[in-house]
Amino acid sequence: MTPTESAAILTHQNVAIIGGGPAGLMAAEVLSQAGVQVDLYDAMPSVGRKLLLAGIGGLNITHSEDYKEFCSRYGAEQSLLQSSLDQFTPEHLRSWVHGLGIDTFVGTSGRVFPKEMKAAPLLRAWLHRLRQNGVRFHVRHRWHGWAEDGSLQLTGPDGDITIKPNATLLALGGASWPKLGSDGSWTTPLANKGINITPLQSANCGFAVPWSALLQQKFSGEPLKSIAIRFNDHAGNEHHRQGECIVSREGIEGSLIYALSRPLRETINATGSATFYIDLAPDRSPEKILDALCRRGSKSLSSYLKSALGFNGVKTALLYEVLGKAQINDLKTLAATIKGLPITVHATRPIAEAISTAGGIRFSNIDPNFMIKKLPGVFVAGEMLDWEAPTGGYLLNGCLATGLHAGRGALAWLTARARPQSSA
Repeated sequence: MTPTESAAILTHQNVAIIGGGPAGLMAAEVLSQAGVQVDLYDAMPSVGRKLLLAGIGGLNITHSEDYKEFCSRYGAEQSLLQSSLDQFTPEHLRSWVHGLGIDTFVGTSGRVFPKEMKAAPLLRAWLHRLRQNGVRFHVRHRWHGWAEDGSLQLTGPDGDITIKPNATLLALGGASWPKLGSDGSWTTPLANKGINITPLQSANCGFAVPWSALLQQKFSGEPLKSIAIRFNDHAGNEHHRQGECIVSREGIEGSLIYALSRPLRETINATGSATFYIDLAPDRSPEKILDALCRRGSKSLSSYLKSALGFNGVKTALLYEVLGKAQINDLKTLAATIKGLPITVHATRPIAEAISTAGGIRFSNIDPNFMIKKLPGVFVAGEMLDWEAPTGGYLLNGCLATGLHAGRGALAWLTARARPQSSA
C-alpha cells in the first residue's frame, strides 16, 4: 500500500479518545495529523485540568540529565516503557514544546520548564493546534463502559449516548485528584472485561504521622529545609537523599518524601510499617554537633539550637516530639537524634491527595502497540497503565510518551485492518 493509499484510508476512520489529559491529547495529535477524525471525550467541563494544576508552581515538563540516567528513574517498569521513551525522549519533548511557540529553559536542578513557567500558554497553543487538525472535543461526557454490541456508553449534558468508532483509545488517568477528573472509576468496566489490573495506590505522596496536638497546631505547614533522609527498605536497599519536606497536620510530605514514596509504600505493604531517619544537620558531623551542644551554657535549648545550628522552630519541635523533655537534656542522645531523628509511618496519605498513582492495567494485557489483547481496537495510555515515576518531569514525559506510542499503535492497527479491503 502506498503512503497516499494509507492516508486515504485513514481519513475515513474515526477514533474516540476517552480522557483529555496529556496522554489523551498527545494521542489525539498523532491520530489527527495522520488524517483520522478524532473525537475526544472528557468528563470535566474542560480538558487538561490536572496539567494546569501541576503548572501552578511552575510546569516541570521533563529533565535534562543523561538519557540513560533519565530512563532509570522509571524503576522496575523501565523495560516496559523503554520503547515509548525512545519515541519521545526529553529532547523530543523540548522540540515539541518549541514547536508550539513556547521557549524552555533548564533550571539549576536540571529540571526543564517553559520559559513562562506556567502551563496555561502551552495548553492553549496545543488545543488550538488540535482544533486546527480537526479534533472535536466533547466535554462533560462521562464514559461508563461498553454496551452488548460493543459500542461505547457515555453520559453527556443531554443524557445517555452510545458511539461505535473504528477504534478507541483510553487515557483516563489514575485516581489522584479525583475532583480534576481522574477518579479510577474505569477499573470496573475493564475488570468486568477480564482485564488484569494492579490495584491503584498513592504515588508521589505524603505519609500519615500521628503528631501531638501541639506540633499540629504550631508547626503544621512548616518546611524542613537543608535535611537528609536515610532509609533501608524491606528488600535491603539503602536510600539516602538530601532536600526538604513539609510537616503537615496529617503527617509529612514534600519533594524529599515524594522521591522516597515508592520504597516507603512498598515497605509498608510488605511489613506494615517503615522507619526512616532525618538528619537535621547533614553538613555537620556527630562530633561537631556534640561539641556545639556542650558549649550551650545557660541559654535555653531552643534559642541555642537556633544560634549554634541554625535550627528553626519545627526542627526543635520534632526533637521534643521524639525525645520528650526527659531525654532531650541527654546531650549524647540529643546529638545522635539530630543526626538521625526516627519517623515511623504505617500508611500513605489517601490516594485523592497524591500527586499520582501506582498500579493500573498490567502490561501483560497489552500488545506492543498498547492495544488491549482481549479488546481488539481498544488502546490504552498514560497513568492507566501499571507504572509510576517520581516528580521532576518524569511523570509528564512518560504520559506524553505512552500517548504517542498508543496513538501510533492505533494508526498501525487501523491501516493494517483496512489493507485487505483496499486490495480487494
